[in-house]
Amino acid sequence: MPKLCETMKYLSRTVHLATRAVYHHGFRGLSTASGHTTEKSVPYATTLKEEGSTTKGPTKPLPESADVVVIGGGSLGCQTTYHLAKMGMKNVVLLERDRLTSGTTWHTAGLLWQLRPSDVEVELLAHTRNVVSQDLEQETGLHTGWIENGGLFIASNKQRLDEYKRLMSLGKVYGVESYVLSPAETKDLYPLMNVDDLYGTLYVPKDGTMDPAGTCTTLARASTARGAQVIENCPVTGIQVKTDDFGVKRVVAVETQYGTVRTPCVVNCAGVWARTLGQMAGVDVPLIAMHHAYVVTERIEGIQVPLLPLILSSLFSVSAALKTHLLYKILLHL
Repeated sequence: MPKLCETMKYLSRTVHLATRAVYHHGFRGLSTASGHTTEKSVPYATTLKEEGSTTKGPTKPLPESADVVVIGGGSLGCQTTYHLAKMGMKNVVLLERDRLTSGTTWHTAGLLWQLRPSDVEVELLAHTRNVVSQDLEQETGLHTGWIENGGLFIASNKQRLDEYKRLMSLGKVYGVESYVLSPAETKDLYPLMNVDDLYGTLYVPKDGTMDPAGTCTTLARASTARGAQVIENCPVTGIQVKTDDFGVKRVVAVETQYGTVRTPCVVNCAGVWARTLGQMAGVDVPLIAMHHAYVVTERIEGIQVPLLPLILSSLFSVSAALKTHLLYKILLHL
């Protein structure tokens, strides 16, 4: 336990400094100007900023009407568009104000944990895993960057272990494979871990990580192949609402900088901007943005390991990935 406390103090100081930097410089994506980052993030961030600064106007003409308009080209918007198209809806339009994933999606850690206290979440996450790990590649021939390295829920007390046992029972209902491991079994699976203060862990072998940008690109490709339209560089400026004969307010159109799209249905997938978008239609979305930080280390010399499972505790999560070198992503919930 003392080692864990020392680690958390160090991470807290790191996150405190990172948070101060965010407040001082504003919410900006990583780029080569902000120092050394990962091989995945630098080229993508640079490309986003270069293309966003030179491209004028929407990437394709706006349609006059749509059955559904999805607003927001991040993970949620791309998933929504994909599933609507897969359900057979042809006239679906996704509007993104900049480039796909240019909001908060591109620099997320891309972790997928299937087990949650809510049965709805477990079913949804199990389905998402199947889409990301199998369906999309079969449909498009593109890889989402999925790495099935499994996940470990760490229990540092009996109450937490009992909670994880309940998660295991819930997962069985939806076909999510999981096992409760002893500290010794955990050590065999994750040799780098100090298990002296552990009561046990819950191991979910089919959890994993994905590349957020690659996943959204693949979702968009699969959606357009089914007839959906994905339009970037098209900021939404307003949502037209009219009251019907029964006194019910209904959406009739979406206004953008480049024209208006008539539609009876809008899906708000604007992420941290969802509250602002909702206000355009007179809807109060109970959402507030919170700081969320993760730390990516350089290669750790001397450590040659296979893909290690994700680690989740009540305080933080860790993933180790072997790409061209070993990366540790330490994700803290603030």
